[in-house]
Amino acid sequence: MESNSIADTFNVAVWAVIFITVTFQFFRSLYFVPTKMAYIVERFGRYQRTLEPGFHAIVPFVDKVSDRVNLKEMTVDVPPQYCFSKDEINLQVDGVIYLAVEDPSKASYGIVDYMDAAVQLARTTTRSVIGTLDLERTFEERDLVSSKVVEVLNAAGRAWGIRVLRFEIKNILPPASVNEAMERQVTAEREKRAILAKSLGDKQSRINVSEGVMTETINVSEGDKQQLINEAEGKAQEILTIAKATSESIEKIGAAIHAEGGEASIRLQLAEKLFTKVGTLADATTRVVLPANVADFHGWLRMADLELIADKK
Repeated sequence: MESNSIADTFNVAVWAVIFITVTFQFFRSLYFVPTKMAYIVERFGRYQRTLEPGFHAIVPFVDKVSDRVNLKEMTVDVPPQYCFSKDEINLQVDGVIYLAVEDPSKASYGIVDYMDAAVQLARTTTRSVIGTLDLERTFEERDLVSSKVVEVLNAAGRAWGIRVLRFEIKNILPPASVNEAMERQVTAEREKRAILAKSLGDKQSRINVSEGVMTETINVSEGDKQQLINEAEGKAQEILTIAKATSESIEKIGAAIHAEGGEASIRLQLAEKLFTKVGTLADATTRVVLPANVADFHGWLRMADLELIADKK
């Protein structure tokens, strides 16, 4: 009886272990694959299939998930390394790789560590490309170096199931002596540009001053010219006005002469003015030119054109 109870207990324990193991393996065969992930399934050590995002079940005790592959874009730092440029300058260069897995099975079975392989290949390619460039061009041709590294990595990455999106150079550090020389060169170039800018500014300032003086001179001459023109026009207008007034005066005098007694009146007025002027001959400052015969009264009348009036009377 005791042996039977021991045997029954042992059988129960065995079946319990089997049940628990089967249940555990059954639940382990259920997988929820997240987005941007892929699970590699092996059957008896051989590649069976790739589980895409979603719910999946595999055969317990036969299949197993051997690898979980991340399909997101990843960044991989390329540690600093020393590279010699074409002109034998030792440069320290580092960068970063942006890549993503396209074929999970190749990423799992094509290479042991595709990230480390990408880093090593990027470093060797960077050294090769920089070795073909002079020091100055290495700072200008970053895009050339990056595109060459991406091209080489993608050519090798097809067998690894990865795609390199881009490669960026973070730093290119020359030796301290070269860096100091470059800083002196930059300072000299900056000072040269400052001197050139100052000279151009002085030149432009002088040009502006000369143009201002020229414009001022032209304006002054134009003003003088316009003033002379205005004065000439004023004098011409004055002459025309005087001439017009004189003409009108003459016309009025002529009209008065042709009137009855007008001519005699004009002659008497002229004679009156003449004799008035004769009264000023005694002034010391007056220079007098007299006819030869001062006592000739008729001569005075003839000079005043009054003889005809006397004869008419």
